[in-house]
Amino acid sequence: MKINYVAKSFLFPDRPKAIGFLLMFLSGLSGIVSGQSAQKTMLRIPDTGETISYTNTFGEDHDYNIHPPFFISHGNGTVTDTVTGLMWQSKDGGEMTIENAMLYCDTLTLGGYSNWRLPNAHEGFSILNLQKANPALDGNVFVNTGAEYWWTSDRQANDVNKIWATNAGGGIGNHPKTETISAGQATSTKKFHVRAVRDQVAPATIPQHFTDNGNGTITDNLTQLTWQKVLNGTALTWEDALNYAENLSLAGQTDWRLPNIRELQSLNDESKTNPSVNTTIFPFIGVKKYWSSTTLPNQTTKAWFWQTQFGITTYDLKTAQNYVMCVRGNNETITGISTKHLEAYGLSVFPNPALFQFTVRIASNVIPSDCFVVVRNLFGQIVHAPLVWENPQDFTILTRNMTEGHYFVSVINGCQIKTVGVTIKKQ
Repeated sequence: MKINYVAKSFLFPDRPKAIGFLLMFLSGLSGIVSGQSAQKTMLRIPDTGETISYTNTFGEDHDYNIHPPFFISHGNGTVTDTVTGLMWQSKDGGEMTIENAMLYCDTLTLGGYSNWRLPNAHEGFSILNLQKANPALDGNVFVNTGAEYWWTSDRQANDVNKIWATNAGGGIGNHPKTETISAGQATSTKKFHVRAVRDQVAPATIPQHFTDNGNGTITDNLTQLTWQKVLNGTALTWEDALNYAENLSLAGQTDWRLPNIRELQSLNDESKTNPSVNTTIFPFIGVKKYWSSTTLPNQTTKAWFWQTQFGITTYDLKTAQNYVMCVRGNNETITGISTKHLEAYGLSVFPNPALFQFTVRIASNVIPSDCFVVVRNLFGQIVHAPLVWENPQDFTILTRNMTEGHYFVSVINGCQIKTVGVTIKKQ
């Protein structure tokens, strides 16, 4: 089985901070908070994938790198999203009605698994790549089938005939289920496809979805993002929204920013309308359009916004005036200032998949001394004690204490990181 990976790597220019960076790296992988009630099916919210800058004003999507998209294709029709922990069908199941889509997922056997299901709206939105359009998907791992939309399992509140669906342009919205061709009506002109998903780790139950911090901020315990509670009542242009967020000081914190469109959409509650949020927790949102930091890549004079009547995401001219809701999060790294992207430099793991052991190899001409090797699971937890790689050589790691599944091997050299996926099989 061939393992392909799509990842981002980083270069930190200050080499003397190498050991401190290693400790920071390890502590950042110590686990995911799990625990009002809500189901946590995604470990983290992935970044949107936007890597191009569209303005000299700091604070756009490109300027923040928190959880970069990182997929592994398993060569058997399945793909693991290492940020969320979900496994996806690589090639969607084709165009069909919502009823057939649900049946399709419930009866699907793929990659040796039979516990496939139709994704909910937030899961479906999580795999869209907003640097791309038509389709807004990573073509290295997801097959382009010509789909215009993909079904989710969520229905519009108070209307069972409207279904939430993601679209190839990068958005998400509520659509009449009769729009798809297979519905066979005069208005059935669009191609709604199905893509199945499965849980690789059991979803956690979070007893308290939101926490009011009592200082004008709200923490979402599903995503670990902290939100501005009392909002600026003035509509702003997109550039002014970026400036407002970057200069906000609230609750003793100054690292506020304009959220990307995925973060904004994470607040949406598909069981509510007008507005589509928990108004006990967020009493000031109202029915408005809220700017995100994410630009529309094929129409760069426009940016994405979240509309809270139902919760759709769409776009507007950056010169239009919409509202702002600021966010702050943990372990953020600002691209373009403290990080730069690296090309692959000869990291390989073999055999892959592995049974009893695997070997980590790095080309000696690009990796000098003082390397650390770290192995982590889908939760980001360290599963093998970090190894010191004093001289360029192969490292063999025994798998006897690892369960069957997918892992990530990171090599840290000075202040460089490279990560590759490995699959462990048990006989």
